[in-house]
Amino acid sequence: MNSIRLCNVYLCGLGALGAMYAAQLAAVPGIRVRAIADAARIARTREVSVNGRPFAPAWLSPDQLSPEGAAPPADLLIVAVKWHQLEAAIATMRPFVGPATTIISLLNGIASEEVLGRAFGAEHLLTALVIETDAMKRGDEIRFSKVGTIVFGERRNDPPSPRVEAIRALFGRAAIPCRVPRDMQRELWWKFMLNVGINQISAVLHTTYGSFSRLPQARELMRLACREVVRLAECEGIALAEEDIEGFFPIFARLSPGGKPSMLQDVEAHRKTEVEMFAGTVVELGRRHGVPTPVNATLLAMIQVIEQSWTTPEG
Repeated sequence: MNSIRLCNVYLCGLGALGAMYAAQLAAVPGIRVRAIADAARIARTREVSVNGRPFAPAWLSPDQLSPEGAAPPADLLIVAVKWHQLEAAIATMRPFVGPATTIISLLNGIASEEVLGRAFGAEHLLTALVIETDAMKRGDEIRFSKVGTIVFGERRNDPPSPRVEAIRALFGRAAIPCRVPRDMQRELWWKFMLNVGINQISAVLHTTYGSFSRLPQARELMRLACREVVRLAECEGIALAEEDIEGFFPIFARLSPGGKPSMLQDVEAHRKTEVEMFAGTVVELGRRHGVPTPVNATLLAMIQVIEQSWTTPEG
């Protein structure tokens, strides 16, 4: 990866985040933005609406490629699928990953980079997360009041590598807020802790962002779930503290009060949630390190019951 060129930008996953960023990037002159999916998904989602405007990306499907019509490999590949869709997405993306492709995963949790690294080689991966967005998806309609900030980089960024600087420049041209921290692993765990708290509590209580600003009980329930992550982070050599939990609440106050975390959106739409990636990971790490995780064990059971109720006939 000696030369940095970012002409072909592909996205896998056209949900709330994927469509928001695809629309921003498509407005940059000289950038070819394409969405990757299998033929069946493309047939279902030819066009989406982003903040009331139609958006019809150019689609790529591996099962529609021929040697004569093969697309060039991605220079930058942004992955924005759900955790339970990742393995299938890897197979779909594989024909579009070349020797110089950089992959950024916007998945929640702390494990997607490892999974993608095993599939494509760790040298292709940058670590990333998204903060401060209220993007919501309902059917084929995506709405948001703030373009989310992408926090990304190598594991250490002192100084940032040339490819990180090239991508930061591209995001600037696309009006996508971004930040490159010195210690990316700490940032990843910080966002993981946030999701363990707000996503799961909102899914159980059906609470919006505004509820966490307004209701002290909701904030305390979130703290209880997050504190288990703080204890596990210490075992993993990651420096998180109680103050990091309190830093979440000013962020919520800047989002639309009626906005809904992604897991609540999944519950309301009867879609598979990412609870195994959140509470499931906390419980597994707790077993590994001998750290009790009763709050997340309870949340895991509750959300799994909610999911099962969608398909289990009531007696």
